[in-house]
Amino acid sequence: MAKKVSVIGAGVAGLASAVRLQTAGYDVTIYEKNEMAGGKMYQIEQDGFTFDLGPSIVMMPDLYKEVFEQAGRNPDDYIPMQRLDPMYSAFFGDEQIDVSSDLVKLVEHLEGISEEDVVGFLSYLRDIYERFVIAKNHFIQRPFRKFTDFYNPFMLRQAWKLKTFDSANHTIGKYVKDKRLQQILSFQTLYIGISPNNGPSIYTIIPMIEYMYGIWFIKGGMYTMARSMERLFLELGGRIEYGAEVDEIVIEGKKATGIKLNGEKILSDYVMCNADFPYAMKNLVLDKKAKGKYTDKKIDSMDYSCSCFIMYLGMDRKYDAVENIHNIVFSQDLDENMEEIFSGKLLDNPSFYVYIASKLDEELAPKGKDGLYILAPVSDLSTAEYEWNEETIAHYRHQILNKLKTIKGFETVEDDIISESYMTPEDFKAQFNAYNGATFGLRPTLAQSNQSRPQAKSTTVEQLYFTGSSTHPGAGVPIVLTSAKIATEELMLDDGKKG
Repeated sequence: MAKKVSVIGAGVAGLASAVRLQTAGYDVTIYEKNEMAGGKMYQIEQDGFTFDLGPSIVMMPDLYKEVFEQAGRNPDDYIPMQRLDPMYSAFFGDEQIDVSSDLVKLVEHLEGISEEDVVGFLSYLRDIYERFVIAKNHFIQRPFRKFTDFYNPFMLRQAWKLKTFDSANHTIGKYVKDKRLQQILSFQTLYIGISPNNGPSIYTIIPMIEYMYGIWFIKGGMYTMARSMERLFLELGGRIEYGAEVDEIVIEGKKATGIKLNGEKILSDYVMCNADFPYAMKNLVLDKKAKGKYTDKKIDSMDYSCSCFIMYLGMDRKYDAVENIHNIVFSQDLDENMEEIFSGKLLDNPSFYVYIASKLDEELAPKGKDGLYILAPVSDLSTAEYEWNEETIAHYRHQILNKLKTIKGFETVEDDIISESYMTPEDFKAQFNAYNGATFGLRPTLAQSNQSRPQAKSTTVEQLYFTGSSTHPGAGVPIVLTSAKIATEELMLDDGKKG
């Protein structure tokens, strides 16, 4: 008889874990507090417009496809993709730079800025790719079960080669001197919720991945990935209970034996927790001994990623003069912007990102109209020196729209709005149990990465596993998909099915 697994949460990692385990022959049930699959890879429908709620940029598409391939399915039947070129437009005041992953186009553009920076950029790609290979093979794709998995001569040599002790910003500055290029090569650390000013230099691999592997778009938007994982899981015979907020992980004799739902105990052989790790340790693991080092006090003292303020705007027109679906609008001083976010300040001149998915998929908006998704990184709730209320929302709305009106193609943006809604850090906390409203979970500082990050296998409780952005290897959809792979392999290893 197949062993039972309870999966808490139908977020990206929960769905991917469930698919992998169901494929491997387990009897898997997902318990999800909301009414739709996907977690933050959710969807908003308003007034005929459809928006991705959170993630929007597809990187490392092979990791997306792997979820379907390991189940013996053709990913093209589930997540049809197309590559974007240019990847995105970057705006600096009146200047627009279209960023391509086509090396010929890119070098041609960079030569117009500085031949010296072309040399620096190519050196960056070579050096960072070498570090990426080390990180991929020895850190990102493996768990750290015990102290000696990391602290041994071989692994410490690999860690030294990563040169993680510099900041992402400072590292980029060694390769290119043009300030605009520095910002184009460093802002991506915000994909995982950390500032390039103090984020470990290893995260300069993120822009390198864009240039080496491209950026892609999934038809229907990012939510197609979540919906397709849900579809595959159900096809494989899995079960999902929606509107099912888990009260507790049941722990008996240092073993997870199931969950409590509405006060009722539901037994299973294993528990896979995709709830945000800090939330889970505080609210679902109630046995104090089972918390181990992750006491309530420890959870509160940890560093959290930034959060996001997102506007979902339905527009009364098409934005044909805007060339790309991904657009980054930089403030005059990104460094100062980052300092303010991570010190809790209310931003007066935020950098932000504009995503227009309906440019590539017209079914996402009414005929002749576009939907604008606008995201500004902001402080998490524990850091912010201000409250999220109508006044704060109005402040950010005003700042963003006033700036956007100065960008070619968006001049009439405020007058074009016919539908609007927002997502704030308070909403991330309430809807997705994101601790402190931190969109990307625990901040991936050196002290909270690799062996020092919460691992897939519980260190104090048998038959309990964790997955998601606050666990190793970290945040960002491709990395979260990797966390699901690690967690399921850890479970199967303990069950004698692997290794």
